[in-house]
Amino acid sequence: MFAKGQTVIQYMEQLAPKHVAMEGDKIGLQLGSLQKEIRHVLVALDVNEAVVDEAIALGVNLIVAHHAIIYRPLANLQSDTPMGKVYEKLIKHDIAVYIAHTNLDITDGGMNDWMAEVLGIESTGSLEDLHTDELYKLVVFVPKDHHEKVLDAVLQAGAGAIGNYSHCSFNLEGYGTFKPGEGSDPYIGSQGKLEQVQEVRIETVVPQSLKSKVVQAMLRQHPYEEVAYDLYPLALKGRTLGLGRIGKLKEPVTLKEFAEQVKQQFDVPVVRVVGDPTRILKKASVLGGSGGRYWKNAQFRGADVLVTGDVDYHTAQDAEMAGIALIDPGHNAEKIMKPRVAAWLAEQLKAGKYATEVHISAVNTEPFQFM
Repeated sequence: MFAKGQTVIQYMEQLAPKHVAMEGDKIGLQLGSLQKEIRHVLVALDVNEAVVDEAIALGVNLIVAHHAIIYRPLANLQSDTPMGKVYEKLIKHDIAVYIAHTNLDITDGGMNDWMAEVLGIESTGSLEDLHTDELYKLVVFVPKDHHEKVLDAVLQAGAGAIGNYSHCSFNLEGYGTFKPGEGSDPYIGSQGKLEQVQEVRIETVVPQSLKSKVVQAMLRQHPYEEVAYDLYPLALKGRTLGLGRIGKLKEPVTLKEFAEQVKQQFDVPVVRVVGDPTRILKKASVLGGSGGRYWKNAQFRGADVLVTGDVDYHTAQDAEMAGIALIDPGHNAEKIMKPRVAAWLAEQLKAGKYATEVHISAVNTEPFQFM
């Protein structure tokens, strides 16, 4: 059985919820339809003609990419232009394109966390806070013989996290009553007869970003035809999410040593460096994409260095005079997302017992050559 397009995207949006994206960001389905079976998914950083040709050769009918293929309003759709040719191929071969951009950057366990992890940055926060994950209280009533199954399902889906504690819940036994009506197919009892059943009331907290995932996990394990549950907002606030990551390095290194590490981890042939190569770095920050303008945020939060792409000449001068180091591995360093997104989708599809295959794009979309 192959997953429907909407199912694949539900998994993707569990990883990168749309509501955390920056306002106006071009995310979501940009071309094609999700109302079909998806046999092959291709995960790419960019979508150019070479990537589309790769998708066609693999029999792909859904591309999940980081960078938008439609960023500005289209004045026309001429197939004799470079991008028009790309759109034409996608449409002719019925390949849908879905974009996860700043929502993938910002989300907990997404792009900027991956970049911080490979560089040995023990993340303590973001460079600019943008979104506070609201908390909800989930209350569900479960027959006693299914209590452990349902509780385990919601906790494994991410519910029950309070600060540094996980798997937090409250469980209270009691009796539930109900009378199955005409047309019902009750798990317990029979139509027209009032039933009294020993149940357990489960209470736990759920962050907004995991609300859909947790509820679906709960419904899958709950035996009732009609599940009695409540989900209401709390005054407590959850984790704050934002752009970039900052934290202490696992051990102090020189700027030169750190630059070499950036080259290796992001698989780039060269990096541009601002600052004294012998300078000792203890606290570092990283921001995928074009983040040069955030050097002041990084310095204000105590970073010795900011790793980001597309730093312009005058920004580099300003940072140098202010005393913060910069390392620019280029925008293409974000290709780190390809194997990680592919692994996430493959794992979810396997758990759902779907035969849909996930591929990592092998196309190098770096437009620059280094001579």
